[in-house]
Amino acid sequence: MHSGTGTPAVLTQDPVVIVGAGHSGVAVAAGLRARGWKGGILLIDAEQELPYERPPLSKELLKDGASDDSAVLRKQKFYADKGIERLAGVAAESIDRDGRAVLLSDGTRQVYHRLVIATGSRARPLTVPGAGLPGVRSLRTRADALELKRLLVPGTRVAIIGAGYIGLEVAAAAAAKGCEVTVLEFQDRVMSRVTSAPVSRHFEQLHGRHGVRFVFGAAVTSIDGVKRAEGVTVADGTAFPADVVLAGIGVLPNQELAADAGLECRDGILVDGDGRTTDPAIYASGDVTRFTSPIDGASQRLECIQNALAQADSVAAHITGQAAAEPEVPWFWTVQHGVRLQTAGVRHPEDQVIVRGEPAGGKFSVVYLRDGSLAAVDTIANLTDFRTAKRLIAQGARIDPVLAEDPAIPLAEAISGTPNHPDADLAAARS
Repeated sequence: MHSGTGTPAVLTQDPVVIVGAGHSGVAVAAGLRARGWKGGILLIDAEQELPYERPPLSKELLKDGASDDSAVLRKQKFYADKGIERLAGVAAESIDRDGRAVLLSDGTRQVYHRLVIATGSRARPLTVPGAGLPGVRSLRTRADALELKRLLVPGTRVAIIGAGYIGLEVAAAAAAKGCEVTVLEFQDRVMSRVTSAPVSRHFEQLHGRHGVRFVFGAAVTSIDGVKRAEGVTVADGTAFPADVVLAGIGVLPNQELAADAGLECRDGILVDGDGRTTDPAIYASGDVTRFTSPIDGASQRLECIQNALAQADSVAAHITGQAAAEPEVPWFWTVQHGVRLQTAGVRHPEDQVIVRGEPAGGKFSVVYLRDGSLAAVDTIANLTDFRTAKRLIAQGARIDPVLAEDPAIPLAEAISGTPNHPDADLAAARS
């Protein structure tokens, strides 16, 4: 099928079937058309409404006056114009790999030429007593966001379990709407999984200035209430009154469809650099995947728009027998109380931490070195460092720690060598 000539592949009568209509699924469909695919494209969407963006759900969509339709990815006209069939309100229940077909929740069977699994992730459920009470919410869908927006009114007591991106973004939105916000975090600082202590302290102080209260080392043991949530109790017996409880304790990959079909999964569907699973007719893309980083060789599952779009391009390119774009250094962002944190690369806890600039001034960067090479950077109000770091990380640049501490010295210093890493994860699975 893949001629390597850059010409779209010869088509069969069966369509490319894409399960999942988030960023990555829609991008695969759009990418196939952009790359000249003339055959059928079927987008299977378990939700009824038009596919939508997820980042605004915890930010812009919660604001007063924001349109409920502001997060739509593409208007219906796009799908019609591009000849992309969208099957809404129907879930894929199983895969018949031998028959190259997907069995759907409406009882129908859909054959495929190539199958793309872009099922994303779901909110990790809260499992303590009382977790099912009305007023206990998670945030993963637009319906979740709209219901949360309705609940966040001035004076509402909001308890947020988890101080990751989602928890802190909602904390900022709730505080801006006049709610009383308490964040309960099991670790000893905010965003501990994704950033270092200097950045954590900066954002904790930022939230504190807006009236958000933090409780660290808080292991939630129950949600209190009879007919609805009235509070949260932690391990030391302290109870925190709450009218609304948000569980922001991470996500789980929706890999069950793949796992049940016998595809290799390890906290994510295992794919290679082209998005191929251990079945050559099946691809996967986006948050649901695990792969070997082309930058540092680490096995990773990334939950970010950049990766969802990059993997979608790789899948569309491989299906049409064309070259994909060069791998990009992963990057992430969050906005809290109007302050934007931009991250390039993936930090490891053992990385050397170097602060550039003065956090109290509101503009600084944190550089992460791994064995002397630039591995990642966090930037606050410092777009220059962000852009430079993305390039240097891709080059495997070595950085002088002393020079890196001085914000007056450009980050682009001491570049040498570019490491090369194979697709180790998938090679091991296929062996």
